[in-house]
Amino acid sequence: MDNGRSIGFVCTLILTLVALSGCYEPEPRPRVIGEDRPVAMPAPQSVPRYRLLGRSVQGRAITAQVLGDGIDTTLVIATIHGNEPAGTPLVKRLADHLMTNQNLLAGRTIVIIPVANPDGLAAGTRENIRGVDLNRNFEASNRVNTASNGHQPLSEPESRAVYAAIQEFSPDRILSIHQPLSCIDYDGPGKALAAAIAAACRLPVKKLGAMPGSLGSYTGEELGIPTITVELPAAATNLSEDALWARYGQAMIVGITYSLPASK
Repeated sequence: MDNGRSIGFVCTLILTLVALSGCYEPEPRPRVIGEDRPVAMPAPQSVPRYRLLGRSVQGRAITAQVLGDGIDTTLVIATIHGNEPAGTPLVKRLADHLMTNQNLLAGRTIVIIPVANPDGLAAGTRENIRGVDLNRNFEASNRVNTASNGHQPLSEPESRAVYAAIQEFSPDRILSIHQPLSCIDYDGPGKALAAAIAAACRLPVKKLGAMPGSLGSYTGEELGIPTITVELPAAATNLSEDALWARYGQAMIVGITYSLPASK
């Protein structure tokens, strides 16, 4: 009886040692198909970034959407005049188009401010809520200090927000969307760019002149940045986003892809 117990104990001990030594393989867990495949990460330029540039007089956010990370930089601004709203859906569609056609972002950074004057947009007024024309409030040498232009340059938080974007991103070109003059205007060395944009839509090139304290006077004439004013017709306000894009989308694409002389 004692010998039997000893033999049983020895057999149990041997089996335990065999299991611990790795000769015994436990039942493998079920394998999930595809679990060992690498997870595809989006390319850096496929993820838009957002900047809070500032806030309006009434506290509305003024934001920029930044797409791409290339050296060729375009700043696109819409609705700096609140009663010229057609640019906002147009530039939002531009952002969507760039997200789905990422080849257009190769070597480029596109900075889009969809609403530069949110209080004016809400009120349906050209000026901001304090009655200042933001496109006469930049620090150009031709500006005139008045109540409607601002008693000093960059007196308004909205114009300071646009100025902050210019300082941060140092754009190679600027596209500013307006209404209702139905033309392509330019300031600074933007004649060829304006002609290329005009050829892509039904708007003629017209040199309207540098307005006192305007964005174009500051960035185009003084900083030497090709600055294009895309003046949509008044009726563009009544167009759907799809119709706006059908008419002016190609012009926007040309505006950001046209080859400029190297400046950086």
